[in-house]
Amino acid sequence: MNEAKMSFTAHLGQLRNRLIKCLIAVGIGFIGSYFFKEELFQVLVRPLLRAMGEKGTLIFTGVPEPFFVYLKVSLVAGIFFSAPVILYEIWAFVAPGLYSQERRYVVPFVFFSSLLFLLGTSFGYYIVCPLGFKFLLGFASYNIQPMLAIKEYFSFSTKLLLAFGFVFELPLFIVFLSKAGIVSPQTLSRQRKYVILLIFATAAILTPPDVVTQFMMAGPLIGLFEIGVILARIFGKKEEVPEEEKAEEIKPSASS
Repeated sequence: MNEAKMSFTAHLGQLRNRLIKCLIAVGIGFIGSYFFKEELFQVLVRPLLRAMGEKGTLIFTGVPEPFFVYLKVSLVAGIFFSAPVILYEIWAFVAPGLYSQERRYVVPFVFFSSLLFLLGTSFGYYIVCPLGFKFLLGFASYNIQPMLAIKEYFSFSTKLLLAFGFVFELPLFIVFLSKAGIVSPQTLSRQRKYVILLIFATAAILTPPDVVTQFMMAGPLIGLFEIGVILARIFGKKEEVPEEEKAEEIKPSASS
């Protein structure tokens, strides 16, 4: 850990500089994404349009609604593309308070957190959205036809994809807690049934109110939890054996 302690104002100054860099990265991503706003929105609505079939279409009920939706799409895409920069700046802000051997994890942290977030959003986009939309639209009938507004769909789909992106960070979060000594893999294994209950409760909160999408989030989360426990056993903080136990292990061998 650094010998020289930074003052409170110095910490605030560093935080301000990190936030400015994050905002610049998001701004560049936003401007670049806005040039492809229509293509990005078409990518976002593709799972829904495929589930609706050939007659599928979206509507808007306010004159400026498409413009603001395109702005929001560009902003979300800008945040997504600048995520590695944001994660690096977060780590760089925390790094001065860490030991030198802990700072070497910055590259793996940024890489694996970005990769897991990408895997989570991809899983939500390619698997959960098509199946979930098909299930929900299956309640349509001759007298009940879907007329979906682009603003409502954007809000629904981005929340769903971001939720899957963040929950896929679970293995990295478990390794971090284990490395910090806050939890141990043995404790997580003993409390597995409570963790699974918490996972289903989280899936019920983050997903639409239907059983299909809830199970499609809870299932991978349980698998990610088990992967996180395994990784925590490998990379987590090793428990020190008390001196009394070491002495008891040495005695039999010495007498023999």
